[in-house]
Amino acid sequence: MAATTAGAIKARLEALGTSVPFFRDGPRPGQAPPFGVITEAVSIGLDLTGQGDFGDPDASVPIIETVTVDLIENARTKATASKAPNAERYGLAELFAHALHGHPLPAHPAKVTAVRVQDIDRFPIADNRIRHSITVAIHRELLRSEVLPA
Repeated sequence: MAATTAGAIKARLEALGTSVPFFRDGPRPGQAPPFGVITEAVSIGLDLTGQGDFGDPDASVPIIETVTVDLIENARTKATASKAPNAERYGLAELFAHALHGHPLPAHPAKVTAVRVQDIDRFPIADNRIRHSITVAIHRELLRSEVLPA
């Protein structure tokens, strides 16, 4: 079981066998593309569609956690002085989005009730790199360990 949302997403995406490593909040120094970066808790809000008695201190608190999954790839590889063929793996970001959408994330430490991909953005080439950013809404319970000091 993963200890965090990023860990649960990492477990799901790396199990697809694409050889793309995923990291929480940033890659290790010198990491060559392609790689993924998972930023959890971009925003967290109450899931107002959830059921619960908010007057009961033991009631579960349903939340929606927004997460971004960024895929970083090289745009081109230099073959010769005049040729630089595409290196981008077309459809890879869509594969990851499809793998997340509707998946229950069983490795997550909290009960996950829904995973919804909201969008995929593709950012222009900069420094020979392409970035796709997948925004995911995770409907889950707020864990007591997330709000109580250690």
